[in-house]
Amino acid sequence: MPGRHINDHQMRLYMKSRLTVKKPAAAAQAAISLRTAYRIENDPRLPSQTPRPRGRRRPDPLVAIFDAEIVPMLEAAPSLRPIAIFEEMQRRHPDLSDGVRRTLERRIRQWRAMNGEDRDVIFRQVQEPGRMGLSDFTEMGDLAVRVAGVVLDHRLYHFRLACSSFEHVHVILGGESYVALAEGLQNALWTLGGAPFEHRSDSLSAAFRNLDHEAREDLTSRYDALCNHYGMEPTRNNRGVALLMRGTSDFDDLPAYRSFLDEIVGRKNARNRQRIDAERAVLQPLPDNRTADYEHELVYVSTSGGFVLRKVFYTVPSRLIRHRPRARLYDDRVELFLGGTRVLTLVRGRPGRDGKHGHVIDYRHVIHALRRKPMALLNLVYRDQLWPRDAYRHMFDHLCERLSERAACKLMVELLSIAHERGCEAQLAALLTEDLAADRLPELKVLRERFAPDLASLPKVTVHLTPLTVYEALNDSCIGEAA
Repeated sequence: MPGRHINDHQMRLYMKSRLTVKKPAAAAQAAISLRTAYRIENDPRLPSQTPRPRGRRRPDPLVAIFDAEIVPMLEAAPSLRPIAIFEEMQRRHPDLSDGVRRTLERRIRQWRAMNGEDRDVIFRQVQEPGRMGLSDFTEMGDLAVRVAGVVLDHRLYHFRLACSSFEHVHVILGGESYVALAEGLQNALWTLGGAPFEHRSDSLSAAFRNLDHEAREDLTSRYDALCNHYGMEPTRNNRGVALLMRGTSDFDDLPAYRSFLDEIVGRKNARNRQRIDAERAVLQPLPDNRTADYEHELVYVSTSGGFVLRKVFYTVPSRLIRHRPRARLYDDRVELFLGGTRVLTLVRGRPGRDGKHGHVIDYRHVIHALRRKPMALLNLVYRDQLWPRDAYRHMFDHLCERLSERAACKLMVELLSIAHERGCEAQLAALLTEDLAADRLPELKVLRERFAPDLASLPKVTVHLTPLTVYEALNDSCIGEAA
């Protein structure tokens, strides 16, 4: 056949057939071409007796640089990518053609097969249904997912059943912690409808970092208690390759991003539905309720109108000043309780990467106090985090340039007050942007009139009171029936 060298068996078959039939028939029986048959007639030696190594048809474009420059680079940095090496060679040798890239990649691949480092070996295991579930976290910073135009700093918690490949993904806004693991794992188990007999995870390795022995023991005991609640044996594994979900990187809000991930995982689970259903039948039943997937902290609301928790300052309504609410610390939120009553839910904040304190500020909590003390805005510690939108920040800088400090602070506080009292934060921000573009100052009177309630649109409520005689007649009828 074209493109394949003949072997000794084909040549012997041809020579045997040639004794009884002509060349074309003998060549067909030996599966060789007629041209090859004529060549055999002129040279009856077997192919194994006439080795002819195939020579190059064109000059080797890498002969001068591969052993001299490329091999030393591969030996010094085995992880170098071929494209990086090719770009460096083109920088050193501008006459090197782009068409040499594929040749270089094949040559490097062959060199690594002969001289490269040993690679990791995956030992595939026979998995028993219902036996093992695995947890891991995935770093998502390199995907630059944007929610409402802002890059979302997050991770993904990933749960998977080893046998049927059931998967569950949960967005984690903080780091790898017990709270993140507990929330993600329980969401996965309750979505699945059962629990495996063993849970394997390396997810607490990052949480152990920088903890003393006592804190590590406490974290381990909480993890063991979580697994015991679901009847799972806790084990650890080596850090593996985590799931990396790719797709569009812009989302309107966090629920939209979570729905996108659920849809992707749902499609993968649908492909494995039969195996998942078979494994679900042998899972352990779930307990009557979930266990805690949060941490408790007792906080004190100071006269600054907030409290500090895990190096983050949170503002709260001033009526909670000098109270000691109990905080439930989740991965994405903080819930405050007075006794058994939940009084407030806040978005959870994180300290800065440089170790500085973070701030979670809601201007609605402090606007009433700022109206009494507008000059406090000038040097406020958390002023940069106070603004609900960028337009307010830019307007304050503009006011400070055009007005005195007192006038700028007073006008800015009034603008925030309008945004809060009239519920027009977004609309007011749009008007402030127009004022900034026109280099003019906002007019409070005009803004108050624009966002004042429209009396014509307010419904007219008429309450008709029922005469008391109706109730007396109803009461008399009930007494008569009872008699």
